[in-house]
Amino acid sequence: MATPPGGTITIGGDLRVSRLGYGAMRITGPNVTGEPDDPEGAKRVLRRVVELGITFIDTADSYGPEVSERLIAETLHPYPDGLVIATKGGLTRTGREGPWPPDGRPEHLREACEGSLRRLKLDRIDLYQLHRVDPKVPLEESVGALAELRKEGKVRHVGLSNVSVDQLERAESIVPIVSVQNEYSVGNRSSEDVLEACESRSAPFLPWYPLEAGSLARPGGPLDRVAEAHRATPAQVALAWLLARSPVILPIPGTSSVEHLEENVAATRLSLSDEELADLSDPVGGEQ
Repeated sequence: MATPPGGTITIGGDLRVSRLGYGAMRITGPNVTGEPDDPEGAKRVLRRVVELGITFIDTADSYGPEVSERLIAETLHPYPDGLVIATKGGLTRTGREGPWPPDGRPEHLREACEGSLRRLKLDRIDLYQLHRVDPKVPLEESVGALAELRKEGKVRHVGLSNVSVDQLERAESIVPIVSVQNEYSVGNRSSEDVLEACESRSAPFLPWYPLEAGSLARPGGPLDRVAEAHRATPAQVALAWLLARSPVILPIPGTSSVEHLEENVAATRLSLSDEELADLSDPVGGEQ
């Protein structure tokens, strides 16, 4: 296996994985529904993920639904040593164009976890994450179900997704929380307080939608200028910024293209200057 891109990071004190992960949402069909248009192409991407040294793949039962997990197992099982497959439960699907309603009932989460175990062909899921807090179910009940799954050995570690600092703290009173996955990027820092909470705990923070750049991506803007200086793409600079932003950040960009996957890995070799980081870190892109 190749050198882990971006170095390594530890999850839960015992899972050492590549600092750059892979989000497996986009290997499904359009709108994250059904089979991919090019199943063999999706499998080529997954195989290339491993070849490039990425040892952390993030998925969810709602991707497809069930398609992403199944393709991962079909392509990579038996899994190479050191590869960590993380998945999530707690969101349901209402069709290609419909919403993704949360379902945090303990019975649903148990069923979802056991389904993921079967599809991924695992005896234990290394990192199982609550995909979204269900406002109709007390958080303590949802997290309590994951604590039970951990006690039974079906889950090694528990993580959260789409949560506030308060929700993180409430969950921690029930079971150790080893990671948080929230939306975060150079263009969207609404979860800054959650990132800081993860830093204080040395817990990995997994930013989803990591390449969103907002106004920074405008032509001639800060992202453009830095990308041109490095002969890189704006997306590569956005990833390099995340890796430099905090040592606990574990980006999980997704793609259905081998070419884009390789571009993402190349971003781990970009070294941004202090001035460039400051320019990109300014909410208004260094302009008043």
